[in-house]
Amino acid sequence: MSSTQAEGRSSAEALEPDLMDMKLEVILVPVDDVDRAKEFYEMLGWRLDADFATGEDFRVVQFTPPGSAASIIFGKGLTSAAPGSLDGLQLTVYDIDATRAALVRRGADVSEVFHDAGGVFHHAGTEARVPGPAPDRTSYGSFASFSDPDGNGWMLQEIKERLPGR
Repeated sequence: MSSTQAEGRSSAEALEPDLMDMKLEVILVPVDDVDRAKEFYEMLGWRLDADFATGEDFRVVQFTPPGSAASIIFGKGLTSAAPGSLDGLQLTVYDIDATRAALVRRGADVSEVFHDAGGVFHHAGTEARVPGPAPDRTSYGSFASFSDPDGNGWMLQEIKERLPGR
């Protein structure tokens, strides 16, 4: 293993030399109307990587958010998961206010920025949401949410400075 590969490894990985790098590549997003979903993610400004069909019952559409190494795939004949059943898909951003404003300008219905009453991570639902960014704008503490037309839930999380080892 090269020194650059080792630098990004956690202490647990260093103890397990047979562990290989695993990178999250694709999230499968269940949708009802493929063309409607495609229009939504295009509207957000995400890069369209693929749109392939091999018949009436199978279609794959892939998008990548700006700056992301991972993509999403949706389509027809890909999953038995119910459309709109994903919740809490996480997008990390450097400036949550600017990102929120850009998404709103593009037509997305994005919540106001909030932080969680518990201060660690956002709770399910909206009860523990406190209006405004995290106190002192600490990284990992400010959020905003939006959904795609099927109801799949996305979270923006502001990270200005990553914790060591991340």
